[in-house]
Amino acid sequence: MGNALQDQLLKAGLIDKNKANRAKSTKHKKMKQQRSNNQLIVDEAKQLAEKAIQEKSERDRELNRQRNEKAQKKAIIAQIKQLINVNKMSKGNGDDLAYNFEDNKNIKRIYVTQDSHDAIALGKLAIVKLDGQYEIVPGPVADKIKLRDESYIILRNGPSQKDEESDGFYADYEIPDDLMW
Repeated sequence: MGNALQDQLLKAGLIDKNKANRAKSTKHKKMKQQRSNNQLIVDEAKQLAEKAIQEKSERDRELNRQRNEKAQKKAIIAQIKQLINVNKMSKGNGDDLAYNFEDNKNIKRIYVTQDSHDAIALGKLAIVKLDGQYEIVPGPVADKIKLRDESYIILRNGPSQKDEESDGFYADYEIPDDLMW
């Protein structure tokens, strides 16, 4: 259509052949430039789209990691609760011995039998806290709980290691049987 108009203008004598050729080459240059600009615009849009996809996938990976972390924490808490509930030992009543221990800089008391009292002191039993309640569990169970989350362990005495030097100094003194601290 553009050529037909140009031909008509040439026949009518309104433009000469040089002007027509210049107009044609200018039009050709503009078309070529538009195509290259269009290609640049398409490339920029493609790059922006790829960047958006990459950022979205990174956000999705982070959200999945957070979800997995939460699920893993829930699983660990469930394991700890199960370990405590299955292995907890019976506590004593008000007639038994009071065992004093520290929880968050507060002195707490739990009533236990004489055998449990001795076992706690020797590190064979441990005191754990579950949902605000103190429970007594065997030492190996406390070690398993500690591997998962140490915050549940309130008291876990280590096996008694006697210092030979201090035993030698106090060896002549007798310790009363009814001594309770």
